[in-house]
Amino acid sequence: MIELDRVSVTYGVGHTALRAVQDVSLRIASGEALGLVGESGSGKSTVLRAVAGLIPHAEGRIAIDGRVLPNRRPRESRKIIQMVFQDPYGSLHPNQTVDQTLSAPIAIHRLGDAERRIMAALTEVGLGREHRYRYPHQLSGGQRQRVAIARALILEPRALLLDEPTSALDVSVQAEILNLLTRLRRDHGLTMLMVSHDLAVIAHICDRIGVMRGGRLLEMTTAAAMAEGRVSDPYSQQLLRANQTLDPAAIADVTA
Repeated sequence: MIELDRVSVTYGVGHTALRAVQDVSLRIASGEALGLVGESGSGKSTVLRAVAGLIPHAEGRIAIDGRVLPNRRPRESRKIIQMVFQDPYGSLHPNQTVDQTLSAPIAIHRLGDAERRIMAALTEVGLGREHRYRYPHQLSGGQRQRVAIARALILEPRALLLDEPTSALDVSVQAEILNLLTRLRRDHGLTMLMVSHDLAVIAHICDRIGVMRGGRLLEMTTAAAMAEGRVSDPYSQQLLRANQTLDPAAIADVTA
């Protein structure tokens, strides 16, 4: 479903140039969830933005569902893959109601049956009719992220890009959102590419895990192997030691 071949992203020119992503290649099968972990500045979120077409100067080959896409994406290709951002408050327009937020992609892509689509999306993420005409400041953090997920789902995409979707939430709410994403993936056969600095969060959702540092993909492993400490790269081992919360029990749903 998602294929990257030697993708690189550079910001700036000359002696001030910063190579944020360097020759990253990976493949994600349809229905698979792959996670990218690494310290801040490792390039994992930049990879997501390149896949989403939000970085027009990205180099390399990016293919979605077997189709190689230009950096400036045509509208029809954006319907296939949608992104959920880290900050649910910042990603929602403060002066638009939930109804307006969910109506916008329907209008942009000229889809019909807006009423049914909006109510179905709200129900899918566990929100009711009473949330439909509220503004973001009238919602909790978890409710805002549910709206952001509903906005991504309303176009019926085949893949979701998740940029640390739980890091701005309380721990108890994090679990609710992770369980929601797990259910949505199962029910809709969604392909997911997720980034996080938290190995336990990644292991809850993802089948395979890629470790990034300095813009490079150092190692590709599985959630089960990482939980058991079976990683080869020294940086991956260091990352495991820093994430004491990763426990084999945390990946029970993934390995079942």
